Amino acid sequence: MTSNTVLLLLLSLLIAGAASYFNYYYKAKSKSKTTLLLAFLRFFTIFGVLLLLINPIISKKTFETIKTPLALAVDNSSSITDLKAAEITNEVYNKLASNADLKEKFDIQSYKFDSEFESGETFDFKGKQTNIDAVAKSLKSINKNLNYPTVLISDGNQTSGEDYVFGFDGGGKVYPLVVGDTTTYLDLKVAQVNVNKYAFHKNKFPVEVFLNYAGTKSVNATFSIVQGNTTLSKETVNFSPSKKSQVINVLLPADKVGVELFTAKITSTENEKNTYNNAKKFAVEVIDQKTEVALISSINHPDLGALKRSIESNASRKVTIIKPKDLKELNKYNVLVLYQPTSEFKAIFEANAKLRINTWIVTGVSTDFNFLNQQQKGLSFKMSNQKEDYLATYNAQFNMFALDNIGFESFPPLENGFGSISTNQNVSILLSSRIRNVPTEAPLLAFSDNQGLRSAYLLGENIWKWRAKSYVDKKSFESFDLFIDKTIQFLASNDSKKSLVVSHERFYNTGDAIEIMAQYFNKNYELDEKARLTIALTNTATKQIKKYDLLRSSNAFKANLDGLAPGHYNFVVKELNSNASYASGFEVLDFDIEKQFVNPDLTKLKQLATQTQGAVYVPNQVDALIKALLDNKDYKAIEKAIVKKTPMIDWMWLLVLIAISLTAEWFIRKYNGML
Repeated sequence: MTSNTVLLLLLSLLIAGAASYFNYYYKAKSKSKTTLLLAFLRFFTIFGVLLLLINPIISKKTFETIKTPLALAVDNSSSITDLKAAEITNEVYNKLASNADLKEKFDIQSYKFDSEFESGETFDFKGKQTNIDAVAKSLKSINKNLNYPTVLISDGNQTSGEDYVFGFDGGGKVYPLVVGDTTTYLDLKVAQVNVNKYAFHKNKFPVEVFLNYAGTKSVNATFSIVQGNTTLSKETVNFSPSKKSQVINVLLPADKVGVELFTAKITSTENEKNTYNNAKKFAVEVIDQKTEVALISSINHPDLGALKRSIESNASRKVTIIKPKDLKELNKYNVLVLYQPTSEFKAIFEANAKLRINTWIVTGVSTDFNFLNQQQKGLSFKMSNQKEDYLATYNAQFNMFALDNIGFESFPPLENGFGSISTNQNVSILLSSRIRNVPTEAPLLAFSDNQGLRSAYLLGENIWKWRAKSYVDKKSFESFDLFIDKTIQFLASNDSKKSLVVSHERFYNTGDAIEIMAQYFNKNYELDEKARLTIALTNTATKQIKKYDLLRSSNAFKANLDGLAPGHYNFVVKELNSNASYASGFEVLDFDIEKQFVNPDLTKLKQLATQTQGAVYVPNQVDALIKALLDNKDYKAIEKAIVKKTPMIDWMWLLVLIAISLTAEWFIRKYNGML
């Protein structure tokens, strides 16, 4: 409270006292107890009103003791059960969480993790994936800028996410408590199978298989790839304590169109503790055609390489980068990507006027916009010689095909000429442009379908920066490449518009997210948000039928079918109002990644402990872990002073008391005939 406020309060006391004295004691004929009470009520009323007008700030100081957090992160994946460590995991967690000394020193935080990270004190060990890196990132966010210890109760076997050894840096010491038998057993394992999702009919496709061995003696084994009852490849492999891995490369024939299932397996005469990881199933979709894409440009630019890599991430696409003057056979291509057209492209536009091949026009600072106005009718350009950077704004109402927002608004700007761009025909805008935060109401990425001739327009160069930013954000090119693939898929098809469009994969691994996405369009080909979509799913082996409703998302309807057992499934998506339907199927491969492990990954957990200056413990050393945590002087409680400031005007009771005082004074004066 400032000195000015104190002076004002003293002045208020004098004013209230003087007014009360003047009203009830100055020249008063009698000075009874009633007069004294009335004087006090008048004093209180005047002083209370002046107090509210001055509105002094009342400060209240309290102290709070903040304990150091102790994070207990428990592995809730099914590998804990497979390693027969579920019981001991519960025991060591309960011993740590219930320890009175730890509770007194630390703020104990209990978490569980599998593919996701969440708080929890009970564990069912049914998680289908293990992401220890998510533990590191989540704890850093929860206990930001704090020095705290983490007890990681896990087998250390991670199946998704980034390397967790360096993920905990800056988050305090980590004490891995290793559960599971650390004894080394002889084990042969098909560690990984690398194969393209697509192969071409009557061609051969490559398969790369990584084989691992754990053991202390030399072993001979047989590796084979089978399809049904047919062995397609077979060879002998040798392992020893000094030769613990091998890479096998095989070429397999693609003789039949459709989804083909294969099994890579390794066998030996040795007794193994875990034989589930001796085989791994994989699938390839054999297709009988390939989309040929011509990427035509008269200049060199990083965009060309980025577009080629993104388009060819789908094995059913082949991209040829070619200069306009070198292009002789236009009709061999299914899609034309015209990169920054100039007058050199005149022959291509004239030839394509007859061939009617779908095109994707990409503009930039080297584009001849006057020439482009003459050669196409979809967009009209009125451009200056100045350059401008354009950011993207996603249009959730876009309905030409289903595409989620992959973070377009956060992507770097594209560079294009400065001017106005308007749409002339039935053009749908997926991305509109903005200059900094000012919308231009002009397209940045647009699509059109004019009587079966499809076109796309990307109005800016440097899309390679988008691909790089997507990788930085998501540690993968997958989402960006899928966006480019859907663009090419739209251009590669001349099918008439369908009212019901359904997207799905042809096969999934056990534990993968299984999502069926559908869009329903009305007669004007507008996305019908009131559509009622259902899916009937049939297991072809058991004939069991399950029905689900598809739920509305931003620009599509989705059904999440996670948790399906391995096998082949047929499904029918139906719109109930119109009876429009779509039928297809998919395969769920029998692959449980959590069953691939024989031992905890002790080496990786030791690396984590060393990196964070912690220490590794096993279940029979829980008491030693507790003692180490209690004896560590780095973790001390902090006493924090909390000052709460409250303005006097917020005191509602003071207003109530002033009202009561006024009322009481009036009634007393009325009762005593003083009014």
